[in-house]
Amino acid sequence: MLLSRTAERPRTSRGAATRAGGLIVALVVLLLAVLLSLMVGAKALPPATVLAALFDFDGSDAQAIVRDSRLPRTVVGLVVGPALGVCGALIQAFTRNPLADPGILGVNAGATFAVTMGVGLLGVRAPNAYVWFALIGALAVTLVVYLIGAAGRGGPSPGRMTLAGVAIGAVLSGITSIVMLKNMEVFSTLRLWGLGSLGGRDESAVALIAPFIAVGLVIAFLVARPLNAISLGDDLGRTLGAGLVRTRVVSIIAVTVLAGGATALAGPIAFIGLMVPHAVRWFTGPDQRWIIAFSALVAPSMLLFSDVIGRVVLPTGELQVSIVTAVVGAPVLIALARRRKVSGL
Repeated sequence: MLLSRTAERPRTSRGAATRAGGLIVALVVLLLAVLLSLMVGAKALPPATVLAALFDFDGSDAQAIVRDSRLPRTVVGLVVGPALGVCGALIQAFTRNPLADPGILGVNAGATFAVTMGVGLLGVRAPNAYVWFALIGALAVTLVVYLIGAAGRGGPSPGRMTLAGVAIGAVLSGITSIVMLKNMEVFSTLRLWGLGSLGGRDESAVALIAPFIAVGLVIAFLVARPLNAISLGDDLGRTLGAGLVRTRVVSIIAVTVLAGGATALAGPIAFIGLMVPHAVRWFTGPDQRWIIAFSALVAPSMLLFSDVIGRVVLPTGELQVSIVTAVVGAPVLIALARRRKVSGL
């Protein structure tokens, strides 16, 4: 017994050192994504121009492109990306469902539906007000999906929650489309926002939503340890001292804040919350603390890289980032699913 414990410690320390090194690599990749986001577009700019625009602005056209167009959308990516990645990791953890994400469970559809109703019925036009409707819609759908999944014997069922989320999301998306097509004023107001994009976002909306997302990220890190116990099953988690109801309630609050804030700011963006936790789990293992940490760094990198691809893939104009993440995400998920060893929760 003593020998096994002695042998286990170096292995554990090596694993922690490897994951810490991985975090450094993920941070470097994120910095590269930020640099590319500031450099690449309809007009490519050298790094020297980007740095001058950030630290020694002289009012030139090239530097104005960086300051007025590319920097704001990069900031939006840095705010929305961690929210999407960590939100997906939380949903997969507390539902014990590897297919769960804000899109599949209908959370994004709920936020979008609530914003559409606010614009269509209440005449809301200020982007700053979107966040409140998005939070309410995300919370309502999350609670309904969880209650449906938890009904019956055996506690929360990942299968029931997935089916409930897909069904509710489809219904709400259909109603949202009807409202937007019937009311051209609502359609024109939400046309760009509803596609999911990092560009053209109001700076005051970013300043309003960023604190919400920061609070959601803090809550996610605080709830990571009890989520590790819950992932072992309700009975064993209860034996280990994890408060099941409290942990799930706090997780739902974090999911609501993160998904609602991200949707209110950038619109519905799919696949990031599903794909990133899957990818990092193969490297980190099942420890939610590491999964959440890596997701917070990898998700904005993937979002910014997708946004850069969307700017240059067409000869004229650009693709919305939500379209790029869907096109890139589908093959990646197929490749992940074909792996012999599927990542465990």
